[in-house]
Amino acid sequence: MDLLRKKRVEDLLSQGADEGTGLRKRLGPVDLTGLGVGVVIGTGIFTLTGIEAKNHAGPAVVISFLIAGAVALLAGLCYAELASGVPTAGSAYSYAYVSLGELVAWIIGWDMILEFALGAAVVARGWSGYLQNLFSLPPSLFGDEATVNVGAMAITLVLGVVAALGIRESARVTNALVIIKVAICLFIIIAGAFFVKLSNWSPFVPESAGSVNAPQGSERTVAQAVFGLPPEAFGIGGILTAAAVVFFAYSGFEAVANMSEETRKPSRDLPLGLLGTLAIATVLYMGVAIVVTGMVSYGQLDVDSPLASAFDTVGASWAGTLISIAAVAGLTSVILVCIITMGRIGFAMARDGLLPRSVGAIHPRFGTPVRITAAMTVAVTLLSGFVSLESLANLVSIGTLFAFLIVSAAIPILRRTEAGIKRPFRVPWSPFIPILSMLACLYLMTNLTIATWLRFAAWLALGLLIYLLYGYRHARLSQGGRSAGPEKVGLSKGGART
Repeated sequence: MDLLRKKRVEDLLSQGADEGTGLRKRLGPVDLTGLGVGVVIGTGIFTLTGIEAKNHAGPAVVISFLIAGAVALLAGLCYAELASGVPTAGSAYSYAYVSLGELVAWIIGWDMILEFALGAAVVARGWSGYLQNLFSLPPSLFGDEATVNVGAMAITLVLGVVAALGIRESARVTNALVIIKVAICLFIIIAGAFFVKLSNWSPFVPESAGSVNAPQGSERTVAQAVFGLPPEAFGIGGILTAAAVVFFAYSGFEAVANMSEETRKPSRDLPLGLLGTLAIATVLYMGVAIVVTGMVSYGQLDVDSPLASAFDTVGASWAGTLISIAAVAGLTSVILVCIITMGRIGFAMARDGLLPRSVGAIHPRFGTPVRITAAMTVAVTLLSGFVSLESLANLVSIGTLFAFLIVSAAIPILRRTEAGIKRPFRVPWSPFIPILSMLACLYLMTNLTIATWLRFAAWLALGLLIYLLYGYRHARLSQGGRSAGPEKVGLSKGGART
């Protein structure tokens, strides 16, 4: 069995150019940036700032966001080179297929489905909770305590329909939501600046101290278990610990790379969309962090709703409603982009035969992979409605970092094996930057708990079993083909059913 057989780059590019099997090119740089900001800016900006400022970094949580943004930028540079040079659906899955082989590509695709499915389900439950608080809806149907979370299921189904109707329509909805939440975030930053007290920033880096509630057993991080490192709060160690946590506020920006096959000018627009997303997110995160720690002493922050409580403390409780509106808009766009991204990953895997090719069929009118989008929507709907995913939320983080690591590794490999590829955007100082990105991702992965690693390993083992029983035998490469023709996907070149 040749588990590491590879696709050729020219085959990937020909798939994207094929009118019968390719996705329609409808996106520009504004759409890509809107989709990126739409999936990145979510609950992290409203909760993580207060949690990490109070527990680990103090006002220096601003530095934590800067460090996390720098690590995300390293991975973003690698994504920008690959997405602009190999503009095809599937993102990290497709890049792994041509650089590291089919088995690694399957693992990455399986991993990314987990990342975005759990991410969408967790966010849908959060959306339901914010809506319940905003309109005083019955907690038996809305919020995390509901036995059947009707609110989470309803928003997932509605956004699944939007995702299936077309990428242009999805982009319009996302852009509108992004404008609302960015405008409110900027307003909160500007309004909060008037209540800042310089004394709350002193000391900016609190003195290092040991963690009071030290985790035990599988709840310890890998770094603590392997190297015997004690949990640390504040000081330099606290800043780095907080950076490992707030990094996950940046997760999801790689969804932009999944839209490369639908981008009109990928060589120009994809780097702008990827790096623009990270720039906007970093500015907003750091702005919120500096304001909230200046309004209230970090030790008095409410970890459940730090922004709203900070404004309550200074007598401006009116801001709580604005924050809830921004959160609802922010979470809506996150769910939508996650569903779109899962559909594109599944589409790429189905086109390669690793999943049944019929599920990747492109709708002749909407120009989207409706079947796989519908299947992913149903799965997320069930998860969000019936399963409390708090214990599994860290799987989103480790899945993101694992994908980042593989994408970073693909840069020097493809520079050597596919030197003739036209690269409109090139990672500077390669292979130093890709290696640095891989090391940074590995470091952050060691800051996740042993339990998270075990759950991740179990999910990958299940995926490996499916690949060996179905994917390997039905893969396009097993049948001597290079790329799936229209008849294999379910549509003719003219768009008619075959």
